[in-house]
Amino acid sequence: MSSDASAARLAVGKGTPLQYLPSAIRVPRRPLRAIAVGWLAAFPISMLLALVSAWLLPSAERPEFRIDGASAIMALVVFAPVVETLIMGVVLLVLLQFLRPAAAIFISAIGWGIAHSLVAPVWGLVIWWPFLIFSTLFVAWRSRSLALAFLIPASAHALQNLIPALLLAYGAAA
Repeated sequence: MSSDASAARLAVGKGTPLQYLPSAIRVPRRPLRAIAVGWLAAFPISMLLALVSAWLLPSAERPEFRIDGASAIMALVVFAPVVETLIMGVVLLVLLQFLRPAAAIFISAIGWGIAHSLVAPVWGLVIWWPFLIFSTLFVAWRSRSLALAFLIPASAHALQNLIPALLLAYGAAA
């Protein structure tokens, strides 16, 4: 059996709504492609969710970041992706002991939505989607290695945060 065929056999989310996500996210084949496709699956949809939530809930409290410059980039592009991926990974490893992968992924995404809603309620309506992608990446790459399971989603998360961090760092209104 070819390595592509065996990797496809390991696809996360078969028979669940996750099967509609791009295979590059669900099948642990090419790390750089997984990161790029993960970001492309997460960022535009989360921006669309942010626009829809702003339109539907114009007076809702939004998250505030009181940082700028290099500290914004360090906090949002380095620190948050690393720390949140470590937490997410540990939680997913525990959930996977008791649940099927798709259920663990959905619970993780919902949990991150709730956690971010504690800062600003509407934020959770936006954040659950990227964390669905990050959680799927973690579970998919866990079959290859635990290090890649942390590195791949953390990298996609860093890309997710890069544009907002640059906007914060250089003074654009969030």
